[in-house]
Amino acid sequence: MSCGLEGFKKKTVKNVHGTLKFASAGLVSAFLFGAATPASKFLIHDIQPQSLAGLLYLGAAVGVFPVAMRKGSIRWPWHAGRRTIWLLTGAIVLGGVLGPLLLLMALQFANAGSVSLWLNLEFVATLMLGHFLFREHLTLRGWIAAGGTVIAALLLVGGNEGGGVIPALLIVCGCICWGFDNHFTALIDGIPPTQTTFWKGVVAGSVNLMAGIAIDGGPNLPVSIFVALLVGVFSYGISITLYVMAAQGLGAIRSQMIFSTAPFFGLLLSVTVLGEAFTSGQAIAAGLMAASLMILFSEKHVHFHRHNAMSHQHAHRHDGLHHDHHHEGLASTVSHSHWHEHKPIAHNHKHWPDLHHRHDHEESDV
Repeated sequence: MSCGLEGFKKKTVKNVHGTLKFASAGLVSAFLFGAATPASKFLIHDIQPQSLAGLLYLGAAVGVFPVAMRKGSIRWPWHAGRRTIWLLTGAIVLGGVLGPLLLLMALQFANAGSVSLWLNLEFVATLMLGHFLFREHLTLRGWIAAGGTVIAALLLVGGNEGGGVIPALLIVCGCICWGFDNHFTALIDGIPPTQTTFWKGVVAGSVNLMAGIAIDGGPNLPVSIFVALLVGVFSYGISITLYVMAAQGLGAIRSQMIFSTAPFFGLLLSVTVLGEAFTSGQAIAAGLMAASLMILFSEKHVHFHRHNAMSHQHAHRHDGLHHDHHHEGLASTVSHSHWHEHKPIAHNHKHWPDLHHRHDHEESDV
């Protein structure tokens, strides 16, 4: 009995340490990503938006490259199939070229704190696009959360809190681009997430930097160029690497809950590092957005659903309900990627619209 109890205690301590490790990775990821906005506000005085967008994403490619290479060589996208090429192209154009450019253009007119909070509109855009275009079910709580975030964003448009309608519209357009990017990358199953980020950084970064050089001659201050690349390495490359690590250890829902703190870190750094004023409008908007996120993540989407037979490649583990094939000597908790097949199955469990759950809904869930 004592041996069994001792083993249980050791297992519990190990699980707690593992959870803390992945939660810490998610929190650091959110902090680094949130820091990108105030850092970009600082750099925008020396580097024009197009060139800065290019440097940030080239830095992201550098930051994620060691992890992308860790389990083998970089996979060329055109070897992953036509579907992956189209999805990756959409992610590069909208999420890598246009999205960051629109964000940096908005930072020319608005303070970094409000822009950081406005970036919560990305999840609103993702929800709306998912509901109307990508066969995702939006529950009542999802609608409430989206509405609360939009109201909070509107509070930041006027006065000293935002900077006017122009930066707000730029951020809205940028968030729509990132909303499409989120759906495209969620459907990519031909290459791992870190390699998706690598190719997005290399291609989008090069396109924006070359366009910036053609338009205005590009950046000419070596120190600013180095800092911009460094921000890209940490705030995009390493941040995304840590997020993937957290998602693999905690699951998509809990890791996304932690990562949703990124805009609030951006606001905090804008006030403490850049010296921006923390206004009552920002305080109200931040509280309303936090409440909206809590409502969103509190929903439980559960119903009986069917899976058709399918074949694809993506990172997965064997401790869930959808991967029942076996590997000799591989623990069920180890994340790995390879081509595999799914047999038809019908079951009932809590789920989100990931690669395995793109189905219609006849009834609404709350």
